[in-house]
Amino acid sequence: TIVLNLNEPSRIADTSWIKPGKTTWHWWNGTEGEPAGFATQLDLRTMKHYVDFCARHGIAYHAVASTVDSDSRPWYQQTQRGFAPGPDTDILKPRPELEFEELARYAASKGVGLRAWVHWKALKPRLDEAFAQYERWGLCGLMVDFLDRDDQEMVEFAEQVLEKAAQHRLHIQFHGVWKPTGRERAYPNLFNHEGVLNLEYLKWSENPSPEHNLMAPFTRMLAGPMDYHLGGFRAVRREKFKPRGVSPTVMGTRTHHLAMYVVYENPMPMVCDYPTAYENQPGFDFIERVPTVWDETRVLSAQVGDYIVVARRNANDWYLGAMTDWTPRSLEIPLDFLGPGSYVAEIWSDAPETAGDPNVLVKDRRSVSAQDTIRAKLSSGGGWVLHVKPAAR
Repeated sequence: TIVLNLNEPSRIADTSWIKPGKTTWHWWNGTEGEPAGFATQLDLRTMKHYVDFCARHGIAYHAVASTVDSDSRPWYQQTQRGFAPGPDTDILKPRPELEFEELARYAASKGVGLRAWVHWKALKPRLDEAFAQYERWGLCGLMVDFLDRDDQEMVEFAEQVLEKAAQHRLHIQFHGVWKPTGRERAYPNLFNHEGVLNLEYLKWSENPSPEHNLMAPFTRMLAGPMDYHLGGFRAVRREKFKPRGVSPTVMGTRTHHLAMYVVYENPMPMVCDYPTAYENQPGFDFIERVPTVWDETRVLSAQVGDYIVVARRNANDWYLGAMTDWTPRSLEIPLDFLGPGSYVAEIWSDAPETAGDPNVLVKDRRSVSAQDTIRAKLSSGGGWVLHVKPAAR
């Protein structure tokens, strides 16, 4: 894009350690919903539970954030309730029940990268020593949150974060921040910007709706990567939706939310629900396999705010995602972007009975070629995803 190319080339000489991938995010779901008898909390046992989930399903990262009860205090020492730092906040002293160094060792033994959330105001005065300590602990990256300004001082601080994080091999995800300006070209350890009204708002409001979800690709996403709190797996019908902070629900069908992993540019998308919300559930196999970075992107069909069909290629495999607003649609999708030869397509579609339960979907497998056109039927607030790969020779 123009914005990206106006930035200078990478300032990081060795980028071999920079590895985008999906991440869990227990704050969104409220660290709740696990089997009876499993008292979830911000402790070593619960975080190991998430790490094990990541290891089983090829999810690259687990993020450690905060409690989600009435005080919502972070993973590090802080007496004051809430996210904002207080007089005794210490981002170098993890809560003792986390046994943080043991957690980091455990995650590494499972091949899962460990990330952490931090408030910018607590980070700023201790930037150098914090990053050095986080590297020693084996952290892979941070979500730096609540910047909430775009004046010169804050923009310069964000630049400093990226530069120093690179020195300690940490990737960065900015939340509560302005829209991206292409700095990921100079600092490819910048994986994501929030800067968008996204699915976390469903914890306390009735937006974003599918209509809003269909505006974001045509507006905010033009600026660059967009962190949208993906992965809500408890869809409810439009008239039954009510905001709630713990185990929140989402509007639109399950395939609507699967399609976001393709439609939205997002090198480190969240898998934000709890482990048992996913395992043995239809559609989770798509989340497991969908890449987060792409070699080629094509918008096949779109109407601002109404619907969109995006095709993205990773190596020899293509992934397609289609989303609609509250209007049901039948879309004809030519596959003429495929190369010669035969391909195998797997398709996840809204089921005819989706109107009764938006979590219901149908999975299909078929042979296709560049001469084929596929019809995608999308329910109200629906979606459709496809994975196509060359047939085995």
